Amino acid sequence: MAKPYILVVEDDADIQQLVSYNLIKAGFHVGCADSGEEALASLERDEVDCILLDLMLPGMSGIEVCAAVRKSGLPHRAAVPILMLTAKGEEEDVVAGLEAGADDYITKPFSPKVLIARVKAVLRRGQAKEGENERHTIITGAGIEIDQGRHEVRLDGELLSLTMTEFGILSLLAAKPGWVFSRQQIIDTVRGYDFLITPRAIDVQIYGLRKKLGEAGESIETVRGIGYRFKSTRSGDR
Repeated sequence: MAKPYILVVEDDADIQQLVSYNLIKAGFHVGCADSGEEALASLERDEVDCILLDLMLPGMSGIEVCAAVRKSGLPHRAAVPILMLTAKGEEEDVVAGLEAGADDYITKPFSPKVLIARVKAVLRRGQAKEGENERHTIITGAGIEIDQGRHEVRLDGELLSLTMTEFGILSLLAAKPGWVFSRQQIIDTVRGYDFLITPRAIDVQIYGLRKKLGEAGESIETVRGIGYRFKSTRSGDR
């Protein structure tokens, strides 16, 4: 089985070397980029399984790189897990990264063991989605079709580019129309019980998901004081 390929996008040579060393030691194949532009060029050439992306980069910022990846129009590339590496730990900075499409974040300075654990966690979530049987396809109203086996979402027949987290949230809500899920339940189910993030970040993910769904995004309802639910008149095989 091929080693997962991790792309490290970091302009600080010492941090890049430290991160690469620990990833290689943990059994990953590693590639490096010193800038956002170099990272996007690498994505054109290579099959990347996960991106470790510094927020502060020369030229294109990490936020801009993340947004460019998500808007690439290529489903496989647009869905690649992105873990932000940032010295900024303020909530607004984390939210900005998540809003741009990042799946996870870790603030500097960080423990190499924690970093490796986070990388393995996002890869496991991706593999779990890929391994789901196609019979779990969910067909909802509002023109949305969710195929869990293929990890695809179509809106009026057109394929959407969703992040792993957006896909997980939509699948969770649409699988049980009318059921109300708290923000913490969404965090625990979609990201895993070891993921530390504020409920505010889930609101940001929901906001981004609604934008991508257009008018169909109205099917995701806010239940004030509790969380979210999916409104639908019918659902398919689950």
